[in-house]
Amino acid sequence: MRADRLLSLLLLLQNRGRLTAPELAAELEVSVRTVYRDVEALITSGVPVCVDRGPAGGYRLMDGYRTRLTGLTDAEAGALFLAGIPGPARDLGLGAVLATAQLKLQAALPADAADSTRRIQDRFHLDAPAWFRDADPVPHLAPVAQAVWEQRILRAHYRRWGGEVHRELHPLGIVLKGGLWYLVARADGTVRTYRVSRLLAVDLTDEVFERPAGFDLAGYWEESSRRLAAALHQGTARLRISPRAQRLLPMQFGALGTRALESAGPPDGDGWVEVEMAVEGEAVAVSDLLRLGTEAEVLGPAALRQAMARAVAVLAERYATAS
Repeated sequence: MRADRLLSLLLLLQNRGRLTAPELAAELEVSVRTVYRDVEALITSGVPVCVDRGPAGGYRLMDGYRTRLTGLTDAEAGALFLAGIPGPARDLGLGAVLATAQLKLQAALPADAADSTRRIQDRFHLDAPAWFRDADPVPHLAPVAQAVWEQRILRAHYRRWGGEVHRELHPLGIVLKGGLWYLVARADGTVRTYRVSRLLAVDLTDEVFERPAGFDLAGYWEESSRRLAAALHQGTARLRISPRAQRLLPMQFGALGTRALESAGPPDGDGWVEVEMAVEGEAVAVSDLLRLGTEAEVLGPAALRQAMARAVAVLAERYATAS
């Protein structure tokens, strides 16, 4: 374990430059005292670790020093191949680059590790898009990606719910969510999310922008997703559902359905149970809950139950007349 940690410490210094003992301790999940001992062990073994004193100090490798040692385990090498999703890489214009990189990595690995990566490729396939939905056409993804890589300003013609707009964007990152591509960009001083398929035209300029210091794409996306979920699911429906609906709920509603089942009360004589499930606005909730058909009954709130009754009455009248 210590050998792995020493290698991780060395690669952290090589990849990130100067780091303080507390920063290294946080990355390695050890105490600061352990970092002191590990740095001393590296120095003793001949690794040229420089110690800079003072408030702006820390540990760094001597200028020009780099190790060729990767120390990849079989599992780590396999994980790299598992992370290489061919479809998204192709969308970004990196399909050939990914294939070449994998070949180079496989050639550099020991025989056992190379065999392990081949087994990973033979036995696992990642398919990002959701079922029964074609991927969005994204004709402008390549220039968007180029703008992200090169920190170049993008002028975009974008279609949103309220109409079409023109924006000058500072692209900060790209996210693939459920088979859909999103661009995270700063516009008018605010970081926003744009669905790439709604870009009607883009102009990749030669102007370079300064990336916000400390911007964390993964952190932004996680917080943005939480805010969206909170904004959408502001109501709670009380449902009575059949045994069949209990099986359908996670399939139809994902995590919301799973959490609803966790709130289920005791079954009645026919196996029906009462659950509570987060829902969107009334119109969306009616549309969503109708998917359960006769396998569910809305018990409350009263306004939602009445809205369901009106929708069912319209459907009943529509289908009562033979065509």
